[in-house]
Amino acid sequence: MRLILQRVSSASVRVDGETISSIGAGVLVLVGVEKGDGAGQVSKVADKMLHLRIFEDADGRMNRNILEVGGSLMIVSQFTLAGSLAKGRRPSFGAAETPDKAEPLIQLLVDDLRRLGVEVETGRFRAKMQVDLVNDGPVTFILDVEPDCQPAP
Repeated sequence: MRLILQRVSSASVRVDGETISSIGAGVLVLVGVEKGDGAGQVSKVADKMLHLRIFEDADGRMNRNILEVGGSLMIVSQFTLAGSLAKGRRPSFGAAETPDKAEPLIQLLVDDLRRLGVEVETGRFRAKMQVDLVNDGPVTFILDVEPDCQPAP
């Protein structure tokens, strides 16, 4: 599973010209589900995201997590994160999980995050989306989580 986390002042998702979700300050998370990914990874990723200290404290240091600042999350599925550019000029998506297996994992992630007490908005699975964001900082992180592995603390 590969995730791109971007601290944002705001973010929104449009489908067919209609805004379907938006958040103020928080984190936009683009999620690529890869073959072999499972529910165990999802719960570890949810906990990791909620406790990452990527928001500034009064001294300007990244010492606060999303729960402490009252931020929101926007989860957007992005299968292209599982793509490879290693060979040729056309991306290879052989590592990407099939939509029928990826969608339930994305929904499980959203459900876990909501259960843990954070506001979560989403994109629309399998839709062509336009994602607007104001990257705060900019602050952007990549989180790779191997199947049956725990992300580094």
